[in-house]
Amino acid sequence: MSSAENRCSLCREPAVVRLTEPERRLCAGHFIEDVEARVLGSVTREQMIAPGDRVAVGLSGGKDSTALLLLLHRFLPALGATPVAVTIDEGIAGYREETLRAAQDLAGELGVEHAIVTFADLFGEDLDAILVGRESQGCTVCGVLRRRALVEAVKRVGATKLATGHNLDDEAQSVLMNVLRGDLPRLRQDTSTGQPGHFVPRIKPLAVLSEKEIVTYLLLRAYYRDLPECPYAGTALRSEVRTMLAGLEHRHPGTMLRLMRFRGGIRQSARAAEPAKALSTCRICGELTSGEVCQVCRLLGRKER
Repeated sequence: MSSAENRCSLCREPAVVRLTEPERRLCAGHFIEDVEARVLGSVTREQMIAPGDRVAVGLSGGKDSTALLLLLHRFLPALGATPVAVTIDEGIAGYREETLRAAQDLAGELGVEHAIVTFADLFGEDLDAILVGRESQGCTVCGVLRRRALVEAVKRVGATKLATGHNLDDEAQSVLMNVLRGDLPRLRQDTSTGQPGHFVPRIKPLAVLSEKEIVTYLLLRAYYRDLPECPYAGTALRSEVRTMLAGLEHRHPGTMLRLMRFRGGIRQSARAAEPAKALSTCRICGELTSGEVCQVCRLLGRKER
């Protein structure tokens, strides 16, 4: 491609990215504006934020949560809302220490209140100890416990919303994983409305951005940090699905967006067809569950007193 062809569609400066739907090439400045406009547009269109909201921003220190806090720190004051960063320290040796420092550095630089909740504090042990003898279940166990830890973190900071850094790739992977598992209930599940008394509404402002777009945005804003990957990541089905879906997206652009539209159709049909299943509380810990005992209590082997 000649340099004349690789020009920004808006200003004719050298382009740094090529985007689709709609097709366009953008220079660094216009790409940053495009990303911020898409995220803000999604937040306002889907009414994710209301005036007076105190938004807990899940800040792991990784690329997605870094971009999330940067963007919400910029947008929330104009929407009448306030961000507060919450970080879950699972206790993963050789990994969490560095990402925790990255989270603390960013929150400090932006002047955002920052709360840290540890697995050791909540569950009596860190993740490494909990997984002894069942390391192959790392991502499954961590996912269940992290969700509970986030609920606790939100309560501690008095937040009215929880924002997570799930991007388009993450969401599309989840759709495909649920299809592969035949898990229709989870495919239909929508946590954006919350559950009074148990967990606040959860929002995903970055779901309109691909992982590549987020990395490019951070590089252009000089906030990208090369951090280690979680040592348990390779044990998950998601790892295989990520590789498969990346190949499909490369060969058939738009695959991820079509998966998201598919999920949207499923959820719309489900809402029209039948009411949501009633949930109960765990008879051991009292948290919300679809059965008699929640996943956290089952994983930790908790017994009734």
